[in-house]
Amino acid sequence: MKETKTQDAERVIYVIGSLRNTQVPEIANKLRAINKKWEVFDSWYSPGPKADDYLRDYAKGKGLNYKETLQDWAATHIFEFDHKHIMRSTDVVMVMPSGKSGHLEMGYALGKGKRGYILFDEEPKRVDVMYQFATDIFFDFKELEEELKRY
Repeated sequence: MKETKTQDAERVIYVIGSLRNTQVPEIANKLRAINKKWEVFDSWYSPGPKADDYLRDYAKGKGLNYKETLQDWAATHIFEFDHKHIMRSTDVVMVMPSGKSGHLEMGYALGKGKRGYILFDEEPKRVDVMYQFATDIFFDFKELEEELKRY
């Protein structure tokens, strides 16, 4: 297995987002362009926007309930893949909109001492004070870029 990028990277940024958010690859590419010595990890995006639906339907076809689905090999493998890459990251950037899983990943990464940033696509209609857990929040990519360059 080739892991030279990981070994050579001075910083690993894990991009958090929804499989249905088409902006994720674009934002990841913009992050890559900031510094070629950084690894920007978004490979979790590759299964496509319906991956979670396919997993659910596959598990239902096997007769599994929700809890059993989470304990099945497929879900366990996907979880371990994401967990490994979150753990080796130095930073996480959550691209909004993001779902429950993304918010759990952000909270977990912050709890593990990672720097965690949120890039909003627009100002939310409701104020959620818990976003103060993030290292910082941004509504403009350029501002996020400047913050990342500071470290």
